[in-house]
Amino acid sequence: MLIIGLTGSIATGKSTVSNLLRSPPYSLPVIDADVLARKVVEPGTAGYKAVLLHFSATTPDLLQTAEECGGENGPDGKGRPLNRPALGKRVFGDSEERQRDRKVLNGIVHPEVRREMYRLMAWYYFTGHWAVVLDIPLLFESGWERFCGCIIVVAVSDPVVQMNRLRERDPHLSEEDARNRVGSQTDVREKAKRVGARGKGWGEVVWNDGSKEDTRREVDRVIAEIKERSPRWWSWLMLFPPAGTTAALWSFLTSWRMQKAWTDAKLREKAKL
Repeated sequence: MLIIGLTGSIATGKSTVSNLLRSPPYSLPVIDADVLARKVVEPGTAGYKAVLLHFSATTPDLLQTAEECGGENGPDGKGRPLNRPALGKRVFGDSEERQRDRKVLNGIVHPEVRREMYRLMAWYYFTGHWAVVLDIPLLFESGWERFCGCIIVVAVSDPVVQMNRLRERDPHLSEEDARNRVGSQTDVREKAKRVGARGKGWGEVVWNDGSKEDTRREVDRVIAEIKERSPRWWSWLMLFPPAGTTAALWSFLTSWRMQKAWTDAKLREKAKL
């Protein structure tokens, strides 16, 4: 089974591409890390309790009000849901304090999300899918690159377009809030360069500056190139465990070498400064 990593940056249109991939004619299973990240901090979960323990003292409006969620104990009696905009203000930004809090939040959420993703990947493998899409905003930052046989980055060429889309989508954000959210992630143009260095079929960029129809044509092109590099008969190897294991190991090592080559190149660039 081919693992396709899907990433981008905030407000570049990754969700649009994700919805296209899960719909006909592709009908690929999509594991959405954002959806899982919300699930693992729902009231009553271990993640929810850990967030309350760390952030309650510094974020007075961390929880939704009783009026917003239907009661002091929330809609299901397990507690009031998190106030995500308030938590976002707490962790997004360039200050040392914001970066430290973001690291704490990621340390709470990411391990729980990884466990759920492993479970879902195993399910899709045993139910016979030729590929699965991992929709992960922080794919490179969280180390998932080495597990992906191909990576798709959804990008826009103009940062102004990205900022405008974010504020249209989330009108409650101030210009500073929007800038902090965009700045908290690796620049999407840098991500596009990174997948380009992987080579055709191993790394692809969907440029999403135009209309929805333009985006659909970009997705058509990308999937055609991925299938050319990874024909469906590769999935048949999984019927023969030794061959399947060898193919999976080869893909992992190839991705690992690509990841290392990019990291080493960036370190050499920094050394020249």
